[in-house]
Amino acid sequence: MKNIIITIAFLIIGLSTQAQEKKNKNLKYSTEVNGNCEQCKKRIEKAAYGVPGVKSASWNIGTHQLSVIMNEEKSSAFDLKKAVAKAGHDTDAIKATKEDYDNLHSCCKYDRKE
Repeated sequence: MKNIIITIAFLIIGLSTQAQEKKNKNLKYSTEVNGNCEQCKKRIEKAAYGVPGVKSASWNIGTHQLSVIMNEEKSSAFDLKKAVAKAGHDTDAIKATKEDYDNLHSCCKYDRKE
């Protein structure tokens, strides 16, 4: 009887651990991205769509919010932020390199927070 209880306990623990590891295939995610204009919008959205698993991307010029729907099994929010920063736009967690920022068109150069 004791062995049956221990076996059932391990089975329950194993199943709950597997359920926690499941990633969301339609994660709705928003993050702040700095930019100024329609040209920035196109660049930011293009960078987002370049990340595997991104199904939809929309950057709002007024609020500076990038909203995406992405498959967490293919990439992460961190991957998204790295791609946007590589395009020259600072995110709330990752800053673009000076070189990437300097490559932006003059109208796209936003005030950077140090």
